[in-house]
Amino acid sequence: MLRMVRKIYDIKPPKIKHQVEKKEKKPEVEILAEEKPAPKVSHQTHHKKEKRSILLPVFGSAFVVLLIAGVYLFFKLPKADIVIWPKVETLSFKQSITADKSVSLVDSVKAVVPAQYFQATKTNSQDFPATGNATNEGQASGNITVYNKYSPATPLTLKAGTRFLSNSGKLFTSLQKIVIPAAKKSGSKIIPGSIQVNVQAVEGGTDYNIAPSEFSVPGLKGTAFYYSISGTSTSAMTGGYAGKVKKVTDDDIQGAKDVLTKKTTDDAVSALKQQISSDYVLLDNAVLSDTTSASTATKSGTVADSFNYSATVKANALAFKKSDLDQFAKNYIISQIPEGKTLLDKTYQITYSANTVDVSGGKAALNLDFSSGVYQNVDKNSMTLSMLGENYEQIKSTINNSLGDQVTKVQINFWPFWVSSVPNNQKAVTIELKFE
Repeated sequence: MLRMVRKIYDIKPPKIKHQVEKKEKKPEVEILAEEKPAPKVSHQTHHKKEKRSILLPVFGSAFVVLLIAGVYLFFKLPKADIVIWPKVETLSFKQSITADKSVSLVDSVKAVVPAQYFQATKTNSQDFPATGNATNEGQASGNITVYNKYSPATPLTLKAGTRFLSNSGKLFTSLQKIVIPAAKKSGSKIIPGSIQVNVQAVEGGTDYNIAPSEFSVPGLKGTAFYYSISGTSTSAMTGGYAGKVKKVTDDDIQGAKDVLTKKTTDDAVSALKQQISSDYVLLDNAVLSDTTSASTATKSGTVADSFNYSATVKANALAFKKSDLDQFAKNYIISQIPEGKTLLDKTYQITYSANTVDVSGGKAALNLDFSSGVYQNVDKNSMTLSMLGENYEQIKSTINNSLGDQVTKVQINFWPFWVSSVPNNQKAVTIELKFE
């Protein structure tokens, strides 16, 4: 019986090795599966760490900025404000000058300022009531037939205005010349010549509205024609009446002239002033008005309820600019100011009045009364330089040495609170002048 020999390998066969490796890996997988998860880290702790890490540089940067700003403010913010109240002296003057339209510039030496001529014309018309009382009597009128039976047959001419007397005693007149034809003879009969004549009562009133009447011609009395010339009316006279009416009087006309002339003058002056700008001064006595026409077509005694009146007025004026007066006055004050002093413009005052005015000649003599305050000159730049580095008392001494008794009050303010002297930076110093 054969005995099997057992093979021994120094190196495992590949197949076997593969199997061994699989066996060896299995525990590793198992071990990995059995590993415990990592412990959880707290989010709150993590945020706190992040917050600290962010705030630290922020606080650091802020501190640095504040430190730099503090240093900057310490050296740059200090300033000094100095307020000075100079003593003000008032200078007053009176001066006579001429406003002349022939000059164009202010002449301080000759005391002349320019003037300008203005003109405006207005025309108005207006109805005015008649105030006179009168009795108005309408005159009766009508027609009569005038006969001529004079023999031998002769035509007769009567002038206009020939009177005809009615058998009731009312007198009428003819309104035109009358030519009465001659009578004609027909057999043994005489046929009078005749003509229609328009007549009117010599007076007004209802008494002349007479019925048909017989008329004679009084003007022929004492002649051969008196009994041969006669008249007859076949219808009543009409139109006679009596009543109260208004009539125009002399006082009415004069009153209308006064009222309308004044109104037209006011209108002309108003139109004149509208031409003059606010730059100019127009004195009351520098306006000249002239009534170029004033009339009515209605005569005194005319019976009417009203009448029309018209008027035309021309207004002329001489005006001057206030700025020219101010220029003259200020130049005059400056010429009189003591050396080293300055005019305080806000205290300047002026009043003026006209002495004589020649509007047509273009000249006006004016009286001026003007004044202004003056004060000692202050050289702010030089004074500022002399105050650099000075304390409160030194500043007062500097101002006193420069202005003396020409100052009424001084106020000194340092800023911020730790500053006690004027900074050495000229731009940090301000000097202000105040006037009470």
